Amino acid sequence: MAEVKTDIQIAQEAELYPIGEVAKQLSLSADDLEFYGRYKAKISEDCLNRLHEREDGKLILVTAINPTPAGEGKTTVTVGLGEAFGRLGKKAVIALREPSLGPCFGIKGGAAGGGYAQVVPMEDLNLHFTGDFHAVTSANNLLAALIDNHIQQGNALGIDPRQIVWKRCMDMNDRVLRNVVVGLGAKGDGTVREDHFVITAASEIMAILCLARDMDDLKRRLGEIIVAYDYNGKTVRACQLGAVGAMAALLKDALQPNLIQTLEHTPALVHGGPFANIAHGCNSVRATRAALKMADYVITEAGFGADLGAEKFFDIKCRQAGLAPSAVVIVATVRALKYNGGVAKADLGIENIAALERGICNLEKHIENVRKYGVPIIVTLNAFLTDTEEEISFVRRFCEERGCEFEIAEVWEKGGEGGVPLAEKIIRTIETKPAEFRLLYEDSLSLEEKIKTVATQIYGADGVTFSAPAKKELEKLTALGYGNLPVCMAKTQYSLSDDAAKLGRPANFTVNVREVYIAAGAGFVVALTGSIMTMPGLPKHPAALDIDVKDGVITGLF
Repeated sequence: MAEVKTDIQIAQEAELYPIGEVAKQLSLSADDLEFYGRYKAKISEDCLNRLHEREDGKLILVTAINPTPAGEGKTTVTVGLGEAFGRLGKKAVIALREPSLGPCFGIKGGAAGGGYAQVVPMEDLNLHFTGDFHAVTSANNLLAALIDNHIQQGNALGIDPRQIVWKRCMDMNDRVLRNVVVGLGAKGDGTVREDHFVITAASEIMAILCLARDMDDLKRRLGEIIVAYDYNGKTVRACQLGAVGAMAALLKDALQPNLIQTLEHTPALVHGGPFANIAHGCNSVRATRAALKMADYVITEAGFGADLGAEKFFDIKCRQAGLAPSAVVIVATVRALKYNGGVAKADLGIENIAALERGICNLEKHIENVRKYGVPIIVTLNAFLTDTEEEISFVRRFCEERGCEFEIAEVWEKGGEGGVPLAEKIIRTIETKPAEFRLLYEDSLSLEEKIKTVATQIYGADGVTFSAPAKKELEKLTALGYGNLPVCMAKTQYSLSDDAAKLGRPANFTVNVREVYIAAGAGFVVALTGSIMTMPGLPKHPAALDIDVKDGVITGLF
């Protein structure tokens, strides 16, 4: 029996092209790149500015059902599709997010895809890459330091230390930093106050980096950040602290999209990394816009299930950037659907049509949701060796009965070759079913009604309850003039509801909004639901315990 290689083994054994050779597929020269070694590069500002002259390609969004421990393979399918388009002779590029160190060393692992559908160099991507996450962390914490220093040096703005809303961040799962006290010690050590940390991927700076069109827009957004309220209840912004220039300097290189390649040398723009459960979950607007100018087809992904990633891709990213996708691919697996049907993880490899019938309602809801945006849908099953013909046929019939295109993806095992039938179906769908993209709600709807719209129409909730502080904050933000902003829902990724234990298609539930806060620079209002945290914790057995370096080679990374 042939050895089954791990993802990291496959990646380490791959033959990579120099990144300059990969760039030629996008009609880019060495002068258009800023090299980070032999296999990574950033797209230069001069090149990005020239791209405006080109026509846009077609944008394809890859999303998924709610994630389960069985895995769905959304990034794997995205990467495999890019390889498949290349095999069909199409000029294609994939646009992905950068991984956070939190999941890499926690429970989820990296975000390079899997099997023979990966982006490489895999170790670089999953660890420090080109330093973008570090730049975001530094810019965030510089602003935090300037706030406390301003108070220490006389507090000319009258900042109320009890109403500082800006939090520090770090790119690691560290639950003990969720609530801390700073300023302990002597008078010269600062003002004693409560502070908080969020993970870098959930920070407003990360969202700003991913939504900014250029340096001018980046600086405008940075300046709009609300860091605190003064003793009179008025907002204090980052621009009032003189913080914008230094933060922009730290983010200057991070603002440029990164170029790497897949195992089959398809170009991949990997830039930005907001989580989809506690942030807006999409790669940068700059990378997506650049990709659309470089290729005829752009395959991008949005984090976790369509209730989170796709909804925010549409209602936040597309709204702000003026993007309009041509097609949406919804990824599922037979195993994950059976898990939603109540099967234990250990038994997912056993054929079970009854469980599939119970669990497929989760896929059904996501199909219904995406249809509300007017974009044609293709459902794909990310294939596993344990899938049976009867199970696959059941899912195919289910989709076709609902007017959905369907195709198997075998990209984990076969790379681009295993994605060709799916790629061909996507192309035919785009050519025969024009998208009529529309948003879920209008800007004019109140913040409360926007939250209710997402909860009832996307999650399937009966309604929404708001804590007293959340209700008060919504009223305050509306009075301050932020009522026209979209909402960014922070919710568990494991369920359509705000309760991770409710699998399948929950009914008769209410979404509970416990906290609301403004991300004025990013241009949205965040609603925290259920027990969701913006600083995750590590599991009982973190992935970090299995990662090592042996004879100069990294092991255990996945």
